[in-house]
Amino acid sequence: MKVLISAYACSPYQGSEPGVGWGFVAALAERHDLWVIVEEEKFRSDIERYLAENPDFPSSVRFHFLRKQRNRPLRKLWPPSYYWYYRRWHENCLVLAEELHREVNFDLAHQLTMVGFREPGYLWKLGIPFVWGPIGGMGSFPWRFLPMAGAYGALYYVGYNLYNYLETRFARRPRLAANFTGSGLLAATPENQLGAKKYWGCPSTLICEVGLPPGSAVEPTRRAFGEPLRMVWTGLHIPRKALNLVLMAVARLSGVLNWELHVLGDGPCTAKWRRLAERLGVLDRCQFHGWLPRDQALGVMATSHLMLITSLRDLTSTVTVEALALGLPIVCLDHCGFAGVVDDRCGIKVPVTTPAKVVTDLSLAIGRLASDESLRVALAHGAVRRAQDFSWERKAELVDEIYRRKIEEHGGGRHEGPPGT
Repeated sequence: MKVLISAYACSPYQGSEPGVGWGFVAALAERHDLWVIVEEEKFRSDIERYLAENPDFPSSVRFHFLRKQRNRPLRKLWPPSYYWYYRRWHENCLVLAEELHREVNFDLAHQLTMVGFREPGYLWKLGIPFVWGPIGGMGSFPWRFLPMAGAYGALYYVGYNLYNYLETRFARRPRLAANFTGSGLLAATPENQLGAKKYWGCPSTLICEVGLPPGSAVEPTRRAFGEPLRMVWTGLHIPRKALNLVLMAVARLSGVLNWELHVLGDGPCTAKWRRLAERLGVLDRCQFHGWLPRDQALGVMATSHLMLITSLRDLTSTVTVEALALGLPIVCLDHCGFAGVVDDRCGIKVPVTTPAKVVTDLSLAIGRLASDESLRVALAHGAVRRAQDFSWERKAELVDEIYRRKIEEHGGGRHEGPPGT
């Protein structure tokens, strides 16, 4: 097929949204001819460098770059101004898309990144089969956990929850795009899949937005008798990542379990969380590594026995599938994207109830895996197998099926544009 993709964020050298864009594009390039529109200022140099260093990259991909207008002083004063310029970029993207469509006659258009549901772009106005997603960003920060976020964090997430409430129910363009997309809507997490159905009346296909990075999975090893249970937690040190839940949970195990906690990452909450660990009497068992190069961070993970994830507001981080590929069972909250990745074959999910109950359940889950090495090893092997479900090749297969279904739904060819556009 000849496929037009809007991938505002797309880079072979960056994680998060740019990594999502590149992962899908690189995998789909093995199956289709792609025309990909990308933001110029942040991502053009990365892509051109990669293509120069990798001449064997499929020639079926043609990149087109559009620069987004920016007003950095205004954004510092009023961060939501970002969306004005981001929306304008998508308007310009439609103009370029129409020019390309007259020349190429695309079979299908795909709005890929950014993942957030608030901005569906305008490619659905081309009047050809359209796929949107994976989308994320619906849902809310759990209200009972607001005190865990500190004064500023609590105020921020109250505003976030109210804004999301209004956007999911009343924003017009996302609903129009979702309804035109129909069976081509992709949801990044179960939470967003439910939201799309509830607020827009649209069914969707669940496809986790992150993929398994290149590299073979490892063979899990057993923890030696008397060896401390090494746990690892990684992420930005910001309120929604909630390392404080982990610290309070492991503090309950200090007298009954030999453990170490390796904390990767850094951020505004680092000093506060170190002080909490000191107050709880566990700082001597916690090693704060800061930000490490990727290979060193993976080295810390590879020598650990257990991954802990406590995000209260998130999609799915790449480190989740990296941990699975390294044979790390995951103890996480039954929340966000992790709810759709972790199952009873590869980890333990803790219900999001109250802070006190979550702390208790986290400590029980850790204690259970520490005292039952056979169970931990079984989950480690399950983690390696589960990681393969998130390969980019597997995602490309699923997206390809959706592409073909969309083409079939529209008679294998063109159709008129959506009504009212």
